[in-house]
Amino acid sequence: MTVFYCAKCGTALTGDLVALPIVPEVADSDRGREKKTGRAPATVPSGHYAIDPDPWGAPFVVADESPRLARSTGRELLRADSHITTSAGCRDSFVLHPDDAVPRLEPFTLGDNWLGCCGPTGAHGPNLACPCGSRLATWAADCLGPNELHLDPVRVYAWHQESRR
Repeated sequence: MTVFYCAKCGTALTGDLVALPIVPEVADSDRGREKKTGRAPATVPSGHYAIDPDPWGAPFVVADESPRLARSTGRELLRADSHITTSAGCRDSFVLHPDDAVPRLEPFTLGDNWLGCCGPTGAHGPNLACPCGSRLATWAADCLGPNELHLDPVRVYAWHQESRR
């Protein structure tokens, strides 16, 4: 079992979570949208987390002519001014089900980091903060992309403990 904490103040950001070996693949055909919110189902099941080894989130850089999508659910590619861009963000972010941490985090809505018609896109950097003010999470939940929460591996730490079974 693993609990994630804010590296700045030590506040627990999640309850006990179980590690998955990889971030689950979700095919576009499996992404039925919620009628009420327009969001996709969460990439990671509740009560679990996975480590995303690929770059994720802002900043974005212009890609080669034929960039490779690391995961079909990621925000690796964006279109901006007729250019294809790819993430140059941090690697090894912790990907969680949004309900496992969002209630404990506060929206950080400075500038345009919360854009999206059905929810935040996650394309403009961290949009959630610990109550102490540390911007440490990016929630992507817009109708055009995944529904997942990425914790910054530099701004959080994980505490692992053995299960008591």
